[in-house]
Amino acid sequence: MIDIIKQIEYVHRQLEDGDELKTVVLRRHYDADIEDLWDACTSAERISRWFLPVKGDLQLGGHYQLEGNAGGEVLECEPPHRFKVTWVFGDAPGLSEVEVRLSADGAERTLFELRHTAAAPPDMWDRFGPGAVGVGWDLGLLGLALHLTGGSIGDPIAWQGSEEGHAYSRTCSRLWGEAHEAAGAPADQAKAAADNTSAFYAPPA
Repeated sequence: MIDIIKQIEYVHRQLEDGDELKTVVLRRHYDADIEDLWDACTSAERISRWFLPVKGDLQLGGHYQLEGNAGGEVLECEPPHRFKVTWVFGDAPGLSEVEVRLSADGAERTLFELRHTAAAPPDMWDRFGPGAVGVGWDLGLLGLALHLTGGSIGDPIAWQGSEEGHAYSRTCSRLWGEAHEAAGAPADQAKAAADNTSAFYAPPA
């Protein structure tokens, strides 16, 4: 049985804080060979089992749409090591791209790295910092971990509203606050943004 809260410890979180573009970076190892992890990240049927239902042409130059979420174009694809897509949600302006890199670490272990680079709206960035995007990806990486081990959190919306789901989101929010501060943000600003992110994902009763 997978320890869901312990999964938080397996992720390295980093912020690359540019003047115009912000990049949140998540890295972790999965106990899966690179071909299986690549398939889990690029097969529409498998993505729908651990992330969100997706439609479209998941090939270089193709377009995709996640149900109720982002869509975009497949910009680069180098199986089984790397792909990059545009990540457009609604009418959000500016650049937004997600890159996934996979590196084999032995026969049955793979290093997964996700980089989400975006021109964050200043008001949203000031309020939430990197956690607004980062915690969402943390939840995605958890779903992937469960999928690879044959597990599931069941109804993701119900789980996110549960005591365990709230604890997960609050801890991830705090850790993104630490990454924010490590990237140069004043401590009080980073903490305020982390607190706002926590309240968004895990509203107080």
